[in-house]
Amino acid sequence: MSYKGGLFEAIKSLQPYAEFGLSNNDITTLEWYDDESVVPIPSIADIEAEHERLKAEYENNTYQRKRAAEYPPLTDYLDGIVKGDNAQIQSYIDACLAVKEKYPKGNV
Repeated sequence: MSYKGGLFEAIKSLQPYAEFGLSNNDITTLEWYDDESVVPIPSIADIEAEHERLKAEYENNTYQRKRAAEYPPLTDYLDGIVKGDNAQIQSYIDACLAVKEKYPKGNV
């Protein structure tokens, strides 16, 4: 799975309240609607650098997305707590640890 975010996300990351227009993820179409004295406008270089940072962050956290898709439902754990079923609780913990082992932190 590759990073789907674009320049829009990078601009919003740098300046969450900025108002702007951008067509087809093309930096040459960027149009600011804010007054620069009120909302500082990031440079194109800053926007592109933020885009690369977000992309790298996304790619470095692939393991988190894979883990999230395979973790057992939290309700299994809560049900074990409510019932006082230590075997069910341990089963949930074991399943989570197996997913963590399958997708180690930092691995793609």
